[in-house]
Amino acid sequence: KYTNISISYYWINSLGQKTSIYSTSQNIAVPSGKENKTVAMSYNHRIMPLENTSSTGTYYCRVKWNNIQKTGKGVFVLARGTGYVETSYGWEILVTLTTLLAALSITATALLLWKRKVLCPRRNQLNILRQKVETQPPSASPPPPPAVYD
Repeated sequence: KYTNISISYYWINSLGQKTSIYSTSQNIAVPSGKENKTVAMSYNHRIMPLENTSSTGTYYCRVKWNNIQKTGKGVFVLARGTGYVETSYGWEILVTLTTLLAALSITATALLLWKRKVLCPRRNQLNILRQKVETQPPSASPPPPPAVYD
């Protein structure tokens, strides 16, 4: 004994208009001993690539058997002209971080050099004072202890 099953695919666009995509009828053999029992069957249908953005909508599958009709939950498809482009900010972040670190490094180096130029005259003044002390005649008092930073 054979069972006639009708399978159809259609989609509903954003305006609520129904458009048929594909329809077929098949005779499926019911194996002996499986009569009057629920059977799950898979049926695949490949839809060709969408031609334009007006193909956006919800796509459905409907199966009819005798007087029974079942419709799937539907799959929403959004068709876009350019397709999906994944944005990657990896290089931008790397370049920004490198630039920021370079700027901070240059600033810190400049501050250290500027600080050294400011401190250098004081060291020269201390050296001049030492030379004056050394040129004075020796006295009976012991020499002052050396500076801590020497």
